[in-house]
Amino acid sequence: MFGHLRGHLRERRRFAALTTAVAAVLAALLPATPAAAETKQPEWTGTWATAQHASYDPGTSEVTVRIPVRVSAGGSSVRIRLTNGFTTEPVKIGHATVGRSGGGSAVAKPYELRFGGKDEVTIAAGEQAVSDAVRIPVPARSDLVVSLYFPGRLTHISQHWMGLQTVYWTPDGGGDHASDAAGDAFTRTDSTFPFLTGVDVRGGDTAGAVVALGDSITDGASSTANANRRWPDYLAGRLSACSSTAGVLNEGISGNRITAGVDGNPSALDRLERDVLSQPGARTVILFEGVNDLSWGGATGDQVIDGMKEIAHRAHARGLRVIGATVVPYRGWGDWWTEAKEADRQKVNTFVRDGGVFDDYADFDKAVRDPADPTRYAAAFDSGDHLHPNDTGMKAFADAVDLTTLGAGRDCPSARVRLTPYLPTLQVGGDGTEITSTVTNTGPKTVTQVSTRLDVPDGWSAEPADSARFRSLAPGDSATVTWTVTPAADAAWGTHQIGVRTSFRQDGRTRRDSDSVDATVTPVPFAVKPPYLTTATTTEEAQYAQNGDQFAIWAGGQDLSGWKDEKAAVYLADAVPPSGTVTARVVGQTGSGPSAKAGIAVANDLTAPEAGGYAVLTMSKQYGLEFLTDSDGDGRLDTWAGGGSSYHPAWLKLVRDGSAYTAYASPDGTAWQQVATATVPSATGTGEAGMVASAVNLNYPGQTTTALFDSFSTHE
Repeated sequence: MFGHLRGHLRERRRFAALTTAVAAVLAALLPATPAAAETKQPEWTGTWATAQHASYDPGTSEVTVRIPVRVSAGGSSVRIRLTNGFTTEPVKIGHATVGRSGGGSAVAKPYELRFGGKDEVTIAAGEQAVSDAVRIPVPARSDLVVSLYFPGRLTHISQHWMGLQTVYWTPDGGGDHASDAAGDAFTRTDSTFPFLTGVDVRGGDTAGAVVALGDSITDGASSTANANRRWPDYLAGRLSACSSTAGVLNEGISGNRITAGVDGNPSALDRLERDVLSQPGARTVILFEGVNDLSWGGATGDQVIDGMKEIAHRAHARGLRVIGATVVPYRGWGDWWTEAKEADRQKVNTFVRDGGVFDDYADFDKAVRDPADPTRYAAAFDSGDHLHPNDTGMKAFADAVDLTTLGAGRDCPSARVRLTPYLPTLQVGGDGTEITSTVTNTGPKTVTQVSTRLDVPDGWSAEPADSARFRSLAPGDSATVTWTVTPAADAAWGTHQIGVRTSFRQDGRTRRDSDSVDATVTPVPFAVKPPYLTTATTTEEAQYAQNGDQFAIWAGGQDLSGWKDEKAAVYLADAVPPSGTVTARVVGQTGSGPSAKAGIAVANDLTAPEAGGYAVLTMSKQYGLEFLTDSDGDGRLDTWAGGGSSYHPAWLKLVRDGSAYTAYASPDGTAWQQVATATVPSATGTGEAGMVASAVNLNYPGQTTTALFDSFSTHE
């Protein structure tokens, strides 16, 4: 967890030097604490937040950034909060807007933001600025976009670095595009939140805000990016079904601890005032920390407990409720787990459950642990690193929170419905897959007229084994329905959402709940259609499939580089003119070692690379982008460029200009990163181009990789 911070932070400031200045500004700008507002809703309620903790020099000038955020609570007016908390110099915002998202980097209608009636604001180092109110109808759980223009040289960015959200930038010198509705000017991307620390609403039905104080698990590590699947996001979804909802503010920082902080990552105790107690409308804090302290941080269980007591005391003194969360299991996460540390974890969890300090507790440990080995995550909730949960684990955390204890959302639904398995796999032409819904009454009273409905994509079938209606469910009881789900004959490979909805009568009213799972439709080997051809140079038999514009390759191969050229390809003959472009989208790659490659290849003759013109652009898990070319025409890929992190889906592009090839990559097909340019002297005439995959199993013998593509094109 702490490793996320190394190498990323280029400049840091000690949090202690900022505490006095930040606290003074917050005291002047933010509304009274809940202790003074028990009978009256605060004027402003936080609906989105993040904790700044680092800075870096972007080396850019005259740029605009566009930051998409998913709000939790709704309202009729909105304002933003900006913080220059971790820099040594002031920053000038020359122009700012906010508006409903139009998808990607687009904004449906940007609204001008002002600061004290002015279009621009300069924020001194260590201070913050709050915009004036803008009247915008903001529905709960909707997407807003904040745009900030920086005139002149942008010397430093104060940021929260693990955004798990694509943030869009104009190129250097791109100028002011804060008022653009279209997103065409935003050609660069990253995933950090610069300067923006909060979005507040008023005029809605909110009953205060719940603050999630945590580490990388709360920050969302290992959850799906751009999908809002952190556990606070799921909690916000549950609260949105209540008669009066609440804002949910995510104040997680990767690597954070209770007992100690470092430059660029202040401890939970040090940042409590800034990130929790001063949040607009804060009524409740959920404290979910301790695993870093106990695992690699060197703290004892007693030290963690003492820190939890202090946090609870300070929050209670300001009128907030405090919900403690148990520390999750982490055996198998590196070499950090020991029996002595496990004993400390159990000691802390006993305190959280029975210590009498918290107003209530959320048993996150129980929600995700393996019943057969409680020192480990259950496989269904484990992202694979044995510390961070997957999306399903995030949902399990949110489900473990008793909404009635939060003192925020009121009149919430009692029954919850959940689908299993969490990641079902289906095949076109198969016998169908069983998917089960379970409705559980978590409330104190019986609910009646329980009805459940499964929602599947058009053309799919879902047949229940038994009735999907139940007369009643007593408190604590559950009811299940199992469906056999069969995808449509022309269903696209990849992820499809299957949803479930339940309705029931609670206290004389019809209430509802819902859930969904990501079902994966997988390909079955089948012949590709003309004009596409196939070729393979591996000892293992390659297989292929085509479904419209989708392609699958099952390939072995010891390597696709240097002295080895073992691969499988689906290709087109006479596809690449002397000046032309080849583009493909690699959706994913599974079932192979970390060096397996999937991407695009060009050559004079892909069945005989020694004929010249050979170049390959791929993505691999271990090495990221790999651009390989043949410099001497012998059919071997002897030059390499690339690197960086791996991502899927990945758009890959090769542009040919005679014997020069330039490689590009993009996560979305719009903002392209140039990888490198290479000369391939043997490239002549019109060449061949295709999709390629190699297991690269020299060190992983016998493995086969499965590569999926859903776009391939060539043009002059």
